[in-house]
Amino acid sequence: MVSKPYRFIMKEDFLHHLWLYKKINTTQLFTAEGQSLTILNFGQYTKNSGPDFFNAQIVLNNQKWAGNIEIHVKSSDWYLHQHEQDQNYDNVILHVVWEHDTPIFGKDNREIPVLEIKKYVDDEEIARYHQLTSQKSWLFCENQIAIVDDFVFTHWLERVFIERLDRKSKDIEKLLEETNNDWEAVLFCLLAKNFGLNTNGVVFFEMAKSIPFGVIRKEAFEYKYLEALFFGQANMLPSKAEDTYVLDLIAWCDYLRIKYGIKKPVLPQVQFFKHRPDNFPTIRLAQLAMLYHVQRNLFAKILTVQKNHEWYDLFSVSVGSYWKTHYTFDKPISRKQRLLSKSFVDLILMNTIIPLLFTYYKSQGIENFDSLLEILRNIAPEKNNIIDKFGSFGVKSKNAFQTQALLQLKNEYCNKKLCLECAVGLELLKK
Repeated sequence: MVSKPYRFIMKEDFLHHLWLYKKINTTQLFTAEGQSLTILNFGQYTKNSGPDFFNAQIVLNNQKWAGNIEIHVKSSDWYLHQHEQDQNYDNVILHVVWEHDTPIFGKDNREIPVLEIKKYVDDEEIARYHQLTSQKSWLFCENQIAIVDDFVFTHWLERVFIERLDRKSKDIEKLLEETNNDWEAVLFCLLAKNFGLNTNGVVFFEMAKSIPFGVIRKEAFEYKYLEALFFGQANMLPSKAEDTYVLDLIAWCDYLRIKYGIKKPVLPQVQFFKHRPDNFPTIRLAQLAMLYHVQRNLFAKILTVQKNHEWYDLFSVSVGSYWKTHYTFDKPISRKQRLLSKSFVDLILMNTIIPLLFTYYKSQGIENFDSLLEILRNIAPEKNNIIDKFGSFGVKSKNAFQTQALLQLKNEYCNKKLCLECAVGLELLKK
């Protein structure tokens, strides 16, 4: 091959790409041992343990073979990975490598034919791959991503967003098992985590799991009981208090724990640091208690929502009278209503409602993905460093669907350097 003006380090995933997409010249192939080779079937690509491509078909010196194909950068990698001792590799009929540096033998001492493919790959393929994967400041494709066809990019964002929902649905399914498939209980736990935001989400989530949801169903008629139980189980009630209302909360919490046999969980202290007062954990937990006081059977109501404005009506709650004049216990301030803001409801929709509905529809065999996308397309795009960075490379977000998908793309593909598994990378390799 023609020598390159740059240093090129071959990687195995690129060899998989070349084989999977048949990016080699197959007109006149010879193995490293000098046998004539014809590829009838390149095989089925698999990422599971065992050979890389299953059920391939080749012809070696007019003899037809059917079996599996293993791919490595060097022939000696076969021994480095100890394939000669693994029965999963007994049916390998061809070892495809970039550099042939040693003969290869299977467990039965049969010499395995080797195809050294670097002499059959066009220089342009290597150049495009080098251009795509050479180190950049933030994305490998940051200088090219804006030129990717809109149709390809939009469909890829839908695909990665489904992957994001699939990942979240696994956690939801686990929670369903723990709650005997009680969708209302699962919603409560997920909402609690959402109300805790990134800082206190884990504490709020564990608080919610510590309370049998049947207790919330029974006590939701008394807002003060929900508030007492939520604050108590989140380890937020003070040991001493001056306000009568706070003393009452402590007493009510003790009463409810005894009544229902609820154990106090061991949880870390919630964090107030760097939060605006409206995001203080005290305010968010009081809002969660009010939500479950005024909206009983909340999951059933969610299933009936038809229009976007109905979401904001459903979550239009404030706090009890005490929290309209307090941000923390025993420290009164001027009166404020403290309704859930539209931007906070948007966070609830993105992080809780959409993943939960996706999981529910999947469990019921309902095809309703487009309606979930429509909800997100009516929500303003998120603002964070990742989205801003994409914007600086020409990828502008118009709505929350695009920002959610871009977060998944960055975290699960770009950060892991999976350019060859990304539709953007594959599209750029064609150009």
